[in-house]
Amino acid sequence: MSLLSYFNESGVGIIEMNSPPANSYGIDFIRELDGAIDAAERDSNCRAVVVRSAVPGFFCGGADIKRFGANTPRGNKEMIALAHETLGKMVQSEKMYIAEIAGHALGGGFEIALTCDLRFAAAGKYRLGLPEVTLGILPGHGGTQRLPALVGVSKALELMTLGTRLLPEEALALGLVNRIYSEGELREQTMAVATTLSNSATLAIGKIKRTVYDGFYPTMAAGMAVERHNIGILFDSADAEEGFTAFGERRKPKYAGK
Repeated sequence: MSLLSYFNESGVGIIEMNSPPANSYGIDFIRELDGAIDAAERDSNCRAVVVRSAVPGFFCGGADIKRFGANTPRGNKEMIALAHETLGKMVQSEKMYIAEIAGHALGGGFEIALTCDLRFAAAGKYRLGLPEVTLGILPGHGGTQRLPALVGVSKALELMTLGTRLLPEEALALGLVNRIYSEGELREQTMAVATTLSNSATLAIGKIKRTVYDGFYPTMAAGMAVERHNIGILFDSADAEEGFTAFGERRKPKYAGK
């Protein structure tokens, strides 16, 4: 069964995640996401891309924590490396990527949204955030780099070290989402913006994106390398093992700081 699909809707590329119950993922999901991004980039009739979910209540719940716990540290590091490469394709693209968020976007799921150029959200009581610290690890899909770029270093440290989960309205106030619509309007409004972008001066839009990113994030590659290095250390730690085990056993973890 396919975990993601790519299709073109009137000149807008759609990457749709469909891995019930929460779009939680392992390396196979990342491989399919990589293929979907490649399909969007090859599609000459696609000028803007919407990333959305077919699973009610969730954009993406992030990595499958039970699978993380069952994997070897080496296997987890390989998934992180592939995720960096995959999401990097979205950043390097001159096509605009829009995250359509209508449910929980947590951990790596929120990092997928952060990688998109724009984020539109539905009003609701679901949560967005990077709570990896509660498992004894750090955001490993670019969150340590992209979150500070959006909200500043101090606020990003607060959110990540406390594992804060934000309501959509709180995320809007911090600049983590661009717009909020009612649940019934979100898809129509997201597609309207994507269509406007796809019918506009796409060469200029692509160069605007590249100029902003290349100028504003000149050390992103170095920062991502540091992220991969440090999450690798954490995957090897007793604290991460305890975090994954406690999650599976539905109990509060007891961390020893080693």
